[in-house]
Amino acid sequence: MGRTRLYRNGELVDQDFPVADVANHLQDPSAIVWFDLCAPSQDETGLLRDELGLHELAIEDAFSERQRPKVDRYPTHLFLSVYAVRYSGHEIKTCEVDVFVARNALVTVRESEDYDLAGVLRRWDAAPALAESGIGFLLHGLLDDVVDGHYTAAQQLDDDIEALEDRIYAEKPHVGRKALQLRRALVQLRRVALPMREVLGSLLHRDHELVDDVMKPYYLDVKDHALFTAELTESMRELVVNLREAEVVVQGNRLNSIMKKVTSWAAIIAVPTAISGYYGMNVPYPGFASPWGFWVSTLGIFGVSYLLYVMFKRRDWL
Repeated sequence: MGRTRLYRNGELVDQDFPVADVANHLQDPSAIVWFDLCAPSQDETGLLRDELGLHELAIEDAFSERQRPKVDRYPTHLFLSVYAVRYSGHEIKTCEVDVFVARNALVTVRESEDYDLAGVLRRWDAAPALAESGIGFLLHGLLDDVVDGHYTAAQQLDDDIEALEDRIYAEKPHVGRKALQLRRALVQLRRVALPMREVLGSLLHRDHELVDDVMKPYYLDVKDHALFTAELTESMRELVVNLREAEVVVQGNRLNSIMKKVTSWAAIIAVPTAISGYYGMNVPYPGFASPWGFWVSTLGIFGVSYLLYVMFKRRDWL
């Protein structure tokens, strides 16, 4: 996949050229350059510092792990830190993407190949007429792809939470561990998705020329998607808490049902025990040493036991 692009006067004129040639294109004031660095080398780091004149604090943040999603403004450029996410196997997998926004250059720094930028390139190619907006157009394609990834992961997580809810009320086993996995995944998603509201708000409201009048509706659309994702994660947060409470209630109901059954069978079993114990005494009793006494005790055992069974069955104890 290509890692470099060159736009001039709103048209794509070159791509997939070596990153080493970026310095030559930056000297052209009409050129807009994008290049991507994945786990960059020392030489590529020097390009950021020497050719683009990026602030040392921004470069330090780009190579520091686990930055909070944010926008930092420096005299000659902006620095953004965002996270692309992917939901798989009840887990949220994140990839940090740091972005340098200069006057005529957009630089993306990825920590790994987990985020392949294919969606970003499709967005750029699908709207060539917007390329005249320059850096704002390129940054929008990246942010739109990242936020859409958050929304897709949130929808998939929401589907799994609803499926787990059905399993809980169906009294299916092994739901406790899945509930814990979904809760952990939701926390990870919220940690990277919620700050995107602030990031987009900063890009829209700060006094700079990055977002022109043409691109502003598109940025507002991305912000709307970020807000919708935030609302969805809020509702899922309440749902996950309710799932735990529902699981406890269902377990309590199941325990009550088991206790009623055990108590009912214990009462039924007590009848033959009591009658046989009475007739087992070593003293004469009505029917002692007579066949009819045996049949009376036997019929009493079965009759009273059946009566108790019918009573418990009608009360739904059995």
